[in-house]
Amino acid sequence: MPGNSFGQIFKFNTWGESHGPAIGCTVDGVPSKISIQEKDIQYFLDKRRPGSSKFVSQRKEKDKVKILSGVFENQTTGAPISFIIENKDQKSNDYKKLKNIFRPGHADFTYEKKYGIRDHRGGGRSSARETAMRVAAGAIARKILSSNLGKKFYIKGALIQLGSLHINRSNWNWLNVEKNVFWCPDSSMVKIWEKYLLEVRKNGSSVGAIIELEAGGIPVGLGEPVYDKLDADIAKALMSINAVKGVEIGSGFASAFIPGEESSDEMRIKKEKISFVSNNSGGILGGISSGQKIIVRFVVKATSSILKKKNTITKNKKNTTVSVGGRHDPCVGIRAVPIGEAMLACVLADHYLRNKIFQS
Repeated sequence: MPGNSFGQIFKFNTWGESHGPAIGCTVDGVPSKISIQEKDIQYFLDKRRPGSSKFVSQRKEKDKVKILSGVFENQTTGAPISFIIENKDQKSNDYKKLKNIFRPGHADFTYEKKYGIRDHRGGGRSSARETAMRVAAGAIARKILSSNLGKKFYIKGALIQLGSLHINRSNWNWLNVEKNVFWCPDSSMVKIWEKYLLEVRKNGSSVGAIIELEAGGIPVGLGEPVYDKLDADIAKALMSINAVKGVEIGSGFASAFIPGEESSDEMRIKKEKISFVSNNSGGILGGISSGQKIIVRFVVKATSSILKKKNTITKNKKNTTVSVGGRHDPCVGIRAVPIGEAMLACVLADHYLRNKIFQS
């Protein structure tokens, strides 16, 4: 099975299944003498882990990471960094009845047809359990970027729409994001979302979400035209996350409604410094970073594993219905926020290192 690796210079390869003994990752291309400890990675893993609130999967995984190689005396050596997380709370019996049934909206059918075999326990390799390793790799990517770009560099994300309920952008406050389980920047929406999602879960259903990411302190020049554009690689990275069905950069699809005199991000000189009047491009022009904030949004579909009965088929080509029990997120978009941040960090770190080689 190919397709388990990411990146050109900053590269990582993940392994493991949802209900296997462990999941792991090897990160290559990390420069030497970057300060890194397990707690630096754990900080971000704790943001993604299941069981963190009543609005996410109740699988109780502490996701304790262990570094196996590539770090000596809390500094990277330049060798591949390998780390592992043991799975502690698998309940594979929850999936026995699904062994010969294809769950609608999942990869069951396509995996079976492509490989002739599949791990029905939680989806195996197709499970979002794999994304813990992306978050771990993203923690290392952030270390590379912060070590080279300084205090102005940051990456942060927020959930801006839950099902049909979206935030009021005039109430946006990044300080609110860390104060609620939804990563919501609009404090007035938190209680509304709580009530809404509890009702969704009670009805045995699920909803989708939209996440917005912002990266600042990014220099001009990251990205490679024509086919390795920065925005193209960001879109691919985010689309590779489970359940993601759309990505937009800057004004995105709204660009269709913005006339050219407004959408072209006029430029001015102020105090001998270049400035932009707007940022409809999302900080990327011609596939290359412009020095502005990079703004990205992505949409996550509703969780396919729900209690409501759905029509499906069996491996023996028989019609049937299925109700998926177990411990599933009523909205997988909530835990997608730190995953999206991580993938954006990995793309930026990869392009930063590629650009550094180009300049040398």
